[in-house]
Amino acid sequence: MTTAREIMTEGAECIGEDETVLEAAKKMTELGVGALPICGTDNRLKGMLTDRDIVVKVLGAGKDPADCKAGELAQGEAVTIGADDDADEILRTMTQHKVRRLPVIDGHDLVGMVAQADVARALPEPKVGDLLEALSTD
Repeated sequence: MTTAREIMTEGAECIGEDETVLEAAKKMTELGVGALPICGTDNRLKGMLTDRDIVVKVLGAGKDPADCKAGELAQGEAVTIGADDDADEILRTMTQHKVRRLPVIDGHDLVGMVAQADVARALPEPKVGDLLEALSTD
């Protein structure tokens, strides 16, 4: 069975919980990504920050992205997947939590990201179709 480690994109970069949302936006632009894991000073994952979060929770709320810290947008415990978890667990987790990206954790270390596109490339069409349907509904 295919594991998260086999289909993930390696080398995921974090935004520190004490870094500003403006710095996060610049990092997203440089990396060409729409989301970054938020990492704490204790090297633990605190959450995910998406480009949508920046628009809705910061800009749309009238906040200054240069003053708002990434950690302020971390909501509860981050949804993750273990590096050795199989594809069915990836699908279950994405579907259950309605997320399109999952940080991949080996122990407490962030080792990569599995995105919806990674799943689409690695798994049979019927399973991918089920995932897309689940993520497209409210």
